[in-house]
Amino acid sequence: MESRRPTSAQRVLSILGVFDAENLALSLSEISRRAGLTLSTTHRLLNELRCWGALIRHGDGKYSIGLRILELGTLAPQGGQLREIALPYLHDLQHAVRANIHLGVPDGHDVIYVESLRARDTVPVPSRQGGRWPLHATGTGLVLLAHSSQEFQEEVLASELRGYTANTLTDPDELRRFLAEVRRSGVAVVESQLTYGVLAVAVPIRGARDRVVAAVGITVPSGSASPRSLVPAMATTARSISRALGAPSAGAPVPRPHWRVREATRPLTPPGVPR
Repeated sequence: MESRRPTSAQRVLSILGVFDAENLALSLSEISRRAGLTLSTTHRLLNELRCWGALIRHGDGKYSIGLRILELGTLAPQGGQLREIALPYLHDLQHAVRANIHLGVPDGHDVIYVESLRARDTVPVPSRQGGRWPLHATGTGLVLLAHSSQEFQEEVLASELRGYTANTLTDPDELRRFLAEVRRSGVAVVESQLTYGVLAVAVPIRGARDRVVAAVGITVPSGSASPRSLVPAMATTARSISRALGAPSAGAPVPRPHWRVREATRPLTPPGVPR
């Protein structure tokens, strides 16, 4: 049977889909090859996308995502509107803990950072606004995964779980136990999970039906702060955002959290691995 030709919309989406965190700027030939389109079709669609504002063309001839896409992204209820509500509280949190702050929402098997505030003179992390990481590889992602349905958790656990460091949670049984601990305590605390030498702490944010809709996380250098000194401010921030989103439980008394840190199995940075 003859395969169906892709529609115009599919061709456009295939072009936009070639860009990611590791490919922010691409040439015509690179886009053509990655999208599986001819050079002439790619060139025509690139011009149309550039005129509309979805792409920009640099002086070296390479293309990258344009501001029109960012503008549309801010209209997403689970992203832009949440960010607008949460941003004042996130700034207050950053002032209190002086750490990198991340606001993440789920998207399939990934967490997407709809906001990422960088603190001065702190640990460098690969996260950024609009960045995407697997749920099992970050503190915010683990919080979101812990509060998802059992069926979805098993779906994620059955997939390929990439290890970014020797400490990344990739064993399904160990991950199940950790997720149960996060659900019980309401806090995810991991060290060197995505990047060596980084302590990550994350807590859930709830929406109008008390469903977990996002997670707020912070990252600090390992050994620079105790999780117990960070969680109260984070819990207050998450509670304030949840209250603004209409979460019924945000008005209830705050239980005393109990949790344990999943410590790094390799606290030192291996040769050649950036911190």
